[in-house]
Amino acid sequence: MLLTDPVWHGKIHSGGWRAGSGGTYSVVSPSTGEELAVGGLAAPQDVATAAARAQAAQRVWAARPHTERAAVLRRAGDLWEANAEEISGWLVRETGAVPGFAGFQVGTSAQECFEAAALASAPYGELLRSTEPRLSLSRRVPVGVVGVIAPFNVPTILAIRAVAPALVLGNAVLLKPDPRTAVSGGVLLARIFAEAGLPDGLLHVLPGGADVGEALVIERAVRVIAFTGSTRAGRAVGMLGAQHLKRVHLELGGNSALLVLDDVDVDAASSVGAWGSFCHQGQVCMASGRHLVQSGVADAYIEALAARADALPVGDPSGGQVALGPVIDAGQRDKIHAMVTGTVAAGARLAAGGTYQDLFYRPTVLADVPTSSPAYAEEVFGPVAPVTRFDTVDDAVRLASESPYGLSLGILTNDVMRAMEIAERIPTGLVHINDQTINDEANVPFGGVLDSGTGSRVGGARANLDAFTDTQWVTVRGHLPSYPM
Repeated sequence: MLLTDPVWHGKIHSGGWRAGSGGTYSVVSPSTGEELAVGGLAAPQDVATAAARAQAAQRVWAARPHTERAAVLRRAGDLWEANAEEISGWLVRETGAVPGFAGFQVGTSAQECFEAAALASAPYGELLRSTEPRLSLSRRVPVGVVGVIAPFNVPTILAIRAVAPALVLGNAVLLKPDPRTAVSGGVLLARIFAEAGLPDGLLHVLPGGADVGEALVIERAVRVIAFTGSTRAGRAVGMLGAQHLKRVHLELGGNSALLVLDDVDVDAASSVGAWGSFCHQGQVCMASGRHLVQSGVADAYIEALAARADALPVGDPSGGQVALGPVIDAGQRDKIHAMVTGTVAAGARLAAGGTYQDLFYRPTVLADVPTSSPAYAEEVFGPVAPVTRFDTVDDAVRLASESPYGLSLGILTNDVMRAMEIAERIPTGLVHINDQTINDEANVPFGGVLDSGTGSRVGGARANLDAFTDTQWVTVRGHLPSYPM
């Protein structure tokens, strides 16, 4: 068992388990308020210490055969699968995930390791033509130390998708998970990679607040930052990184549009829409944040979506069969509720939900939502489905494109070619025709545009190579050249 050994309790992971300068904190279940464990907190001074250790270990690691690095990642993938029940249990208790979504995280996290293992043997350069009598080539080299800042909502995937490729390409990693889910998103990774045989000093887990994140960004030894989180925080990370000449990869918030055209099966479309907005309590960056529904089917769609919302059981996912668990904390719940009530006050109709008990927020449907209202204009990050009508395809394109976000787009229609044409007119990083907006696989490039991030910076061989290596030009001559000096 990975987490039953108390060696990690009250500790951070940095060259072994040790006390963090930030003290300790209670790991609390959002479902019950129960203390699950005591975690360790890092402070800014821990970042500098970890970076020095990481630099020393990285030089040795990068010189090892690529087959050795790949073997560690394959063993890590096997450990995710072998310990799936234990890991899923922690995700249910610590993050509020329902068991099915917890299992999806475990499976995808394992696959991220397997995909990374294959990346180790991928071509890493190319021959270049030269006008000189020499061999000219480019090659990919590790950046050195990578900083990964991961959020609370899907903690295993959103950490491992950067950690795994960064490690296999010969880098060391400093990982700062959100303290609210630092066991699932940090301690667990440290335990898995230790069991997989990763040498000491290559992966450091430093849970902490914004001060630790800032220290990570400005630390000179850290050359690349992979950040996943809100657009507001991403802007701050991007600006700070630019000041320190860091390469910063940003995967940020979303307010993704789901377009429902009037030629669809409305009942089937309402099921797709419900999943897009209510999966994991809406705490997914790709969640369907705006349901843009053609007027001819809008009334029927709202009725069907509201009926589905009303029928969904909400409660403790560790205590029975439920569709939605708790949101992460009271602050997030209160933000969601303020956006719902503010949108109703702005003229929307509450078709379902809009209530909560403790941290359990009912799946909510808002009908005829004004485009200026909070739940339409901003990312809710909760189980809320705002519905707005449109008449023509041009209206739908305009509404979808007006948002500052550009992460994911779903289009539901019987006319697939028309959907392709619509998608070409809307700025977005991901497009799903005849599906909702929440989709992810370990082998695909992932990322948003506009306020949703800096494009596809993780997933797939090309994106990961771009993210975690530098391109170096090399020339080789057989003899010394003669110069006119």
